[in-house]
This record gives sequence, C-alpha cells and structure tokens, in this order.
Amino acid sequence: MMKRPQKIVLASNNSSKYKELQDLLSPFNCAVYPQSTFNIESIDETGLTFVENALLKARHAAVESQMPTLADDSGLCVDILQGAPGLYSARYAGKHASSESHIHKLLKSLHKVPYEKRQAHFHCTLVYLEHAQDPDPIICQGRWAGYISLTPTGSKGFGYDPIFFVPEYACVAAELSFKVKNTISHRAQAISQLKHLLYCLYK
Repeated sequence: MMKRPQKIVLASNNSSKYKELQDLLSPFNCAVYPQSTFNIESIDETGLTFVENALLKARHAAVESQMPTLADDSGLCVDILQGAPGLYSARYAGKHASSESHIHKLLKSLHKVPYEKRQAHFHCTLVYLEHAQDPDPIICQGRWAGYISLTPTGSKGFGYDPIFFVPEYACVAAELSFKVKNTISHRAQAISQLKHLLYCLYK
C-alpha cells in the first residue's frame, strides 16, 4: 500500500483557482499549498493542448518542490470562434490584462453573433504527479457546457464566469453559489475523477 500524501503542491499562483481546488480536495484530508509557498515561479505554458500545459506545470513544480504536485490547465472554448480563447483564456487580451479586459475582447468578437449561436464550454485538465520522475501521471478532465451571454452580470466566481450562461440554472456562473458551482463545474468534474483515482492509488 502506498502512503497517502499529507501535502500536495498546486502548480499555480492563481488565488481563486487555489481556493476552488482546496475546497474540492478537502474530503481527501491532505493539505494543498500554492507553489508560491515554496517560492516556485510560474513556468511558460508552451504546450499546444491543455494536457501538455498541465504536464509542464506539474513537472516543473515537482522538480522544484520534490513533493507530489497537482496542476490545472483550463479555459473557455467558444464553438463559433473555433475554440478560442481556449489555451489562451488567461492572456486573451494580453498577458497581464484583467478579467474585465478578457471579457470585453470576447464580447466584442461576438457582438454580431446571436445568443443561440454562442455555444461554449469550460474545459479543465488536472494532472497529478507523485514525484518529479513520475512516468505515469494521473490525468483527469472535465467539461462544463453553456453559452456566452450578451452582457456580464453577477459578482461571484472569477475569470469568464460573468458571461458564462448555465441553462440548467438560468443564470451565469458568477451568480451561482460557491457550493453549487463546486458541484457542477468543469473543475469539479475533474476533481471528482481525481479523488476516485487517488483513493484507488492510496487505499
């Protein structure tokens, strides 16, 4: 039986993402620390897919920390834009642009597109490495389908949540409670898979 980790390093400095993952992993009874705790700098995301980027980030954090690591690569994919902003969701309007700027650019690119053609989905890939040389990473993925709204609204969530309309709840993601979002989101789906696989690995 393999020993269950007491600490996991999250290969991200995104405080909102950290809060979500910390809450979602709480039943697993291990402490999750952002990589900034160990003075680990972010690595350039040079992959061509969410999986490649997540692996790059996880491996880098594992090498630097010498601890088990978890990396998330996620983004918003709009069908009519051939999947954009996709991999570049966090830097769509520029590397250091605000979420408001990203949203403004996306809405501008869709200004003549009617609501019924604004299908989109959030994608999340999670990669877990037991150690820096782990040849068999756990890879989990989730997808959350919805539409891009005509205008932003709501004050909860982060990123593109103010314009991601969730038909089942008749509101945007930024209007959902933290509890509800962490039940149905792309990240929640990936975490659910991860928890099952980690349980099998460490039972």
